[in-house]
Amino acid sequence: MVTDDSTSSLSSLNQYGGLSSSSRHKEKLDDSNHLSLHNYSDLSNFETLPLVDHIDSIKCSITRLAKIRDALGEHNQDFFSLVTKKDLKKNVEYFLQVMENVLLDERKQVSLRLMSEDDVLSEVEPDAVPNEVRNWLSMTFTRSVSNMKKKAEEKPKFKSVAQAIRAGIMVDRMLRRMSSSLESNVPAQVSKVLKTLNDWNFEVFAMNECSEGQALRYLGFELMQKFNILSKFKIQNLVMQNFLEAVEAGYSKYNNPYHNLIHATDVLQTTYHILNNAGLMSWLSSIEIFATFVSAIIHDYEHTGTTNNFHMQTRSEIALVYNDRAILENYHISATFRLMLNDSYNIIQELTREEFKEFRHLVIEMVLATDMSFHFTQLKTVKNMISLNETIDKPKALSLVLHCADISHPSKNWPLHEKWTNLLVEEFFSQGDKEKELGLPFSPLCDRNNTPIAQSQIGFINFIVEPSLNVMGDMIDKIFDQILSEEQSRTSKSDINDSSSTSESIKKKPIERPWAQHLTENKAKWQILAEEEKKKKEQENSEQIAETKNEDKKNGDN
Repeated sequence: MVTDDSTSSLSSLNQYGGLSSSSRHKEKLDDSNHLSLHNYSDLSNFETLPLVDHIDSIKCSITRLAKIRDALGEHNQDFFSLVTKKDLKKNVEYFLQVMENVLLDERKQVSLRLMSEDDVLSEVEPDAVPNEVRNWLSMTFTRSVSNMKKKAEEKPKFKSVAQAIRAGIMVDRMLRRMSSSLESNVPAQVSKVLKTLNDWNFEVFAMNECSEGQALRYLGFELMQKFNILSKFKIQNLVMQNFLEAVEAGYSKYNNPYHNLIHATDVLQTTYHILNNAGLMSWLSSIEIFATFVSAIIHDYEHTGTTNNFHMQTRSEIALVYNDRAILENYHISATFRLMLNDSYNIIQELTREEFKEFRHLVIEMVLATDMSFHFTQLKTVKNMISLNETIDKPKALSLVLHCADISHPSKNWPLHEKWTNLLVEEFFSQGDKEKELGLPFSPLCDRNNTPIAQSQIGFINFIVEPSLNVMGDMIDKIFDQILSEEQSRTSKSDINDSSSTSESIKKKPIERPWAQHLTENKAKWQILAEEEKKKKEQENSEQIAETKNEDKKNGDN
């Protein structure tokens, strides 16, 4: 960092005109950038120095530094006979100020990138959602938690909020292990449900019930077989079965109402549905499909039923291990790869070095992207790729698909959405009960006596789910356009003399967005329930006021 002395140096340089006259520097810039090879007197010329915030100042600094280096290399002459101490000092001070400006500019860019997520909600009116919902949105989907310190009556706008914000496994396996493959032992009812795999409103709860709590292993195995993953990567059926059983056991470790194997099954099916129904499976390599399915399967493995913020507040072991950064997400990944160190569960033991490297990279990137605090940054990145006409990056595309699948329950039909909401709320309330016992403040939506459930879902749909699915839909459109363009190009090259149009054989497939109608319908239902919530709350407040007045009157009479 340049000190006050450097500031005074800047003033002294101004007297030469080099840092104040943009017109002179433009006229003489070429002269300053092309110093003579043997005449070091050019190093005393400060009149044509570019402004320190001009891009050419960097080039000029490099040129002058090279000149000073050459002077130092003159063995037959004393350095200071070529460059005076005064000129050397002025040149060094100029270099320092150029570097300081570059550093400040870089910090500014980093700051803008980090704060860009604030702009997403900045225009939302302060009364759009209740404080409790506002706090939950800002704490969960940005990387700041300081907004909880704000007073409720301040009613901050979303921009300020966003700134303030961001020994049963082995027994079970032995009991359920079959000598033949899982594929040949699928119950009839499970097979029936699996036939609806391409349904957006896949009945995952029915699947889990008819499979006796083994929905994840059946669906996981089905998809691995469907895309020939077992054969391609030489995975034994028994090893895959063991792995899926162990993951299911991990999901059942804490008996969570929401973050359990049913949720993992739902996210796996939704991820498959999005990619398959959009026709993108041919866009992916086998290792990418494998990594995507595994990421969906393990994305909440051994979830504790509490949030990252809870781990931070309680200073849990995994919070200390992962330094408060994507605590649970890092744990899910690490625990999975530790599990696969055991040959009985190692579904990746036959991967080549390059395949393993790609697989691990994809799993890490995709699962880390399910950390809700990176939500707005993730959306902004994909939006930029779309708007700037860039080639869509596969890992980022797959990460967004998994993230959208993870938060997709409001986009399913009402019976599914309502059931998922009730389960999630119960898990939140369970965390709130723990916070109360520990003397901690309630996390957003975790106080079972003061949580506007309907309003929370309206806010969740409006500000998180709907924008995410829309961006994902636009991204899929862009990907398909790229695929179409590549296919047309290949067709043209292979059959350049064919007079028929390639558009006859290659047609763009309309991208279905089955979530749109459900989001509208579910939001309308929540609006009705929100009005009921509001009236109930007002009645409770009136009754409480009346009761307080009666108590005061009794005390006065006494």
